[in-house]
Amino acid sequence: MTTRRDRLREATVREISETARRILVEQGPEAVTLRAIAREMGMTAPALYRYYDSHSELLRHVVGDIYTELTAELQAAIARVPHDDMSGKFMSVARQFRRWSLGHPREYALLFGAPIGGLDPDEQTDFAERCARQFGWTFMALFLELWQKKPFPVPSDDEIDPVLLPQLRRYREERLGVALPLGVLQRFLQCWVRLQGSVSLEAFGHLSFALEDAAPMFELMLQEIAPPLGLTYTPPKE
Repeated sequence: MTTRRDRLREATVREISETARRILVEQGPEAVTLRAIAREMGMTAPALYRYYDSHSELLRHVVGDIYTELTAELQAAIARVPHDDMSGKFMSVARQFRRWSLGHPREYALLFGAPIGGLDPDEQTDFAERCARQFGWTFMALFLELWQKKPFPVPSDDEIDPVLLPQLRRYREERLGVALPLGVLQRFLQCWVRLQGSVSLEAFGHLSFALEDAAPMFELMLQEIAPPLGLTYTPPKE
């Protein structure tokens, strides 16, 4: 049973995280300091250490919360598609990923841009990392489901570049723990590079030199990655 003190602490932690995110969105990651957060909340900066051990821990909780929000939206997009419509699931989750990213450019930059100051790169098993893995598993789970229901052609180990082969094996054994052919993992990463790379170019404004609306280019990318997976591309509904 939670006590009143516990509830007050949870509410304060939530307010700190929400304040940090608001500063992030309005002013950018460099502005997310303990002093700025405390000023917004009418607290002192040292008082925040009662809730977070460091600035890095606070930022990583913000990162984790954003990953969790994004994951929930992707899973909701999948849930809106009939269970047996694998093509529809892939198209829906890819489009929702792009939609969220373009609608939350500051948050996207924090998750997928260059590392920012204040985040400890050695903290690999903390809240943010767990949330990031849950996000990644949203896409991997779709690949697993598709592979189990309707295996698609993949290269054999002998056909995989010898530089990639040990890296894929290490990824499978140390990160996934799932018995999958290495060719499936290569195909997964190929698709992820295309999807996330396409979204990043658009989210960071690197296509504006040529395109005012990159949506058709994104759809061309989906058309190209669908056939190797045995999926059927369908245009988005108007």
